[in-house]
Amino acid sequence: MNTEKARQLQKLAQSFRMQTLEVLHEIQTGHPGGSLSAAEILTVLYFDKMHIDPARPDMPDRDRLILSKGHAAPMLYTVLANRGYFPAEELHSLRQAGSCLQGHPCLGKTPGVDLSSGPLGLGLGAGLGMALAARMDHTGVTVYVVLGDGELQEGAVWESAMAAAKYRPGNLIAVVDNNGVQLDGTNDEIMPLGDLTAKFSAFGWRVIPCDGHDAASLSDALDAAGSTGGAPALVLAKTVKGKGVRFMEGKSMWHGRPIGDTEYAAAMAELGGTGV
Repeated sequence: MNTEKARQLQKLAQSFRMQTLEVLHEIQTGHPGGSLSAAEILTVLYFDKMHIDPARPDMPDRDRLILSKGHAAPMLYTVLANRGYFPAEELHSLRQAGSCLQGHPCLGKTPGVDLSSGPLGLGLGAGLGMALAARMDHTGVTVYVVLGDGELQEGAVWESAMAAAKYRPGNLIAVVDNNGVQLDGTNDEIMPLGDLTAKFSAFGWRVIPCDGHDAASLSDALDAAGSTGGAPALVLAKTVKGKGVRFMEGKSMWHGRPIGDTEYAAAMAELGGTGV
């Protein structure tokens, strides 16, 4: 990726942070921490890597993205709106009755959503199924599954990891938003995950580590993941929960806390916006 493209993607991700916080402050509900940590991951995928057409969200040969860490839906919706899947004005209806933007991604309600998610652990298995179906149909589709690292405490993830090693879908790429923090504390406090590179490698996966807040690093890692010769690939993206807002960074309390007026003003000033 050239320097100018990387700069553009970084700028987009930062603007998406501001848009997401604006909506979450307005509606006083939702998940800021994990949304902010996933900004560059989703930006690089939707604006650089994925074969998609927002005008045809059901295009058969489109690449698929599963946001398995469904609580980061606010950032996903911001990215989808800016990519052209629906008007940006819809973002302000997030989590409201009758809205197409549910608290977690919902297939059939939101253009661009390829799988309903929310219960953690289901995304990798579903993505494996999609990838195998695409391989059978010779469509050339790549399936991306974005997982949280706390989500890796779910046993279903490791069942899917074993199955992927057996069936070797070269068109399946998992991306772990490795921010080290979950709902009630750090991962180490709740259930230590150990060496994720060693774990996934032992399960037969190729692991590509990267800086999850650097567009060029992410782009290179995703390119490497797509050239594994059939072995399942995992991009281990090191991130910071609440990235970009110092009082949120690394704090489990910001997994799903309403944003007050003073906090919002401080956060937007830090990110480059105006606040209230």
